[in-house]
Amino acid sequence: MSGFILGIDLGTTNSLVGVVDSGFPILLADAAGERLTPSAVHVAADGTLTVGAAALRRRVLEPSRTITSVKRLIGHRAGEAGWEPPYDLKALGLTPVEVSAAILGHLKSVAESALEQEVTRAVITVPAFFNDAQRAATREAGERAGLTVERILSEPTAAALAYGLDKLEGRRRIAVYDLGGGTFDVSVLELREGVFEVLATAGDTRLGGDDLDRSLAVAIWKKAAPEGSPDWENLEMGKRVRLIEAAEGVKKTLSTQAVAPVELPFFLEAWSLAVEVTRAELDALARPWVEATRKHCLRALSDAGLKPAELDEVVLVGGSTRMPLVRERVAEWFGREPCTTQHPDEAIALGAVIQGGVLSGSLRQVLLLDVTPLSLGIETFGGLMNVIIPRNSTLPCKAGELFTNAVSGQASMLIRVLQGERELAKDNWELGRVEVPFTPGPKGSARVGVQFALNVDGLLEVLTRDTVTGVDTVLAIQRTAVDVNDEAVEKMIAESVEFALEDMSERQWTEAALKGRELIEAVKAALDQLGEAISTEESAALSALAEAVERELQATTHQVAALKAANQALDDATQELAVRLIEQAMEASLARRGLAD
Repeated sequence: MSGFILGIDLGTTNSLVGVVDSGFPILLADAAGERLTPSAVHVAADGTLTVGAAALRRRVLEPSRTITSVKRLIGHRAGEAGWEPPYDLKALGLTPVEVSAAILGHLKSVAESALEQEVTRAVITVPAFFNDAQRAATREAGERAGLTVERILSEPTAAALAYGLDKLEGRRRIAVYDLGGGTFDVSVLELREGVFEVLATAGDTRLGGDDLDRSLAVAIWKKAAPEGSPDWENLEMGKRVRLIEAAEGVKKTLSTQAVAPVELPFFLEAWSLAVEVTRAELDALARPWVEATRKHCLRALSDAGLKPAELDEVVLVGGSTRMPLVRERVAEWFGREPCTTQHPDEAIALGAVIQGGVLSGSLRQVLLLDVTPLSLGIETFGGLMNVIIPRNSTLPCKAGELFTNAVSGQASMLIRVLQGERELAKDNWELGRVEVPFTPGPKGSARVGVQFALNVDGLLEVLTRDTVTGVDTVLAIQRTAVDVNDEAVEKMIAESVEFALEDMSERQWTEAALKGRELIEAVKAALDQLGEAISTEESAALSALAEAVERELQATTHQVAALKAANQALDDATQELAVRLIEQAMEASLARRGLAD
């Protein structure tokens, strides 16, 4: 069996594969000598699949049978991806996982032909902001392709590995700006003595070069279309695909030239499309698209606790970073010229290869520490979110807490697993739930341990244990945030900042309300227990203070300070009551001993 572990960049537009051979990371070429494999799959009428460049050549002729950019669909339910492709996977009898498996299978065969041996293990990259469902679907695609997926690796982290391989002796803080065909990620990492630690990550899995290509294609058609011709939406699909391919070529040309011609002979019967596009026109169209990445850069820096001046380097990867406008804006935001020494199309694949080499033992040990992008926790009594693993915690990690029953006679505890950044459980996402039974008893008598374990792929396992019986229940969260799109992730983080003061006030109110109700119940129980041992005046005074707390609890507007003050007044007044209860208990105990003697 081969000792090689493949490093695979499963990209939106192109994919690559490589290995570490004789101590050197290399990317492997196919029979045509090409390292880049188009992430395209053509489905023939008889169901035969063709992958790569040969499939891409069929796109103009059979757009409904040629699948591209499937990475934008993987791990999503129908209609969730926010992007409508020019093909219908269901009509073709395929799923995004099966299409991705075909691409991965092709890359596996490329590697095996180059290495002249079977290879069954791989590291596969995904965008940093891929959720659990998308990561799990990518892993499944690898397994369907006959690969044992050793690691799911975040793309910016892979790029940092490629960048930092020759800088392992120093200490550097770098930002990786990764703008590819279908996704955008930015990560801030620290490299020190062979350790790669992700400090923060942000991004959008629906923002990439594909979007600009389509926008440019529409603009070209509006500029060149003869009078009386159909608008973009009514243009025949094959012609739209021709324009999108032409737009992609224009975008690439304008990265090095000021003007790019567009010539499509016989585009409409005898009419040929011929028009010029300037870089200024492209920049005007692309500016909002580029600006959309800025907020993610600012968030990543904020989460890492760094200012742009504290970075040692800003590394650009992804084909779209070739655009001068992207480089200009990144330089402006980070206050430095970005590093372009990495091959924008190959850096991520090279990082995956390096990680594969580390896992196989063929490269020196490099420790890679990734992070989780959102906090994880459970709902506690009162509807609060109790964070167990905070956002940006280094992976892999484990954390846990001990919880008890909130009311007497409770026979079980419902553990609701939550993901998000808000203080109240209702404002976060539920990932799963598990019921933990235990022997009913007084309030606070049960002991339930809850442990969260996040593996290196960011997949979550929740273990609950009744500490009395020792019985464990394990909940594997296989589809973390599956029903939440990337806009909702963005919204969650933004709202956690926007409503930070209101959320904290609501948490303080809830905690104060819980304490107030406990005090009221305790006072009632104490008065009943003491009976005639307490004077009518004392009883009335305590009842009045308890009623003041109750009034604050029932108030239509939550006044945290007023409730806390009422709680404190009642708490202070019960101090002497507590002493009397203790004395009463001691007297009763002594009396029982006297009877026993």
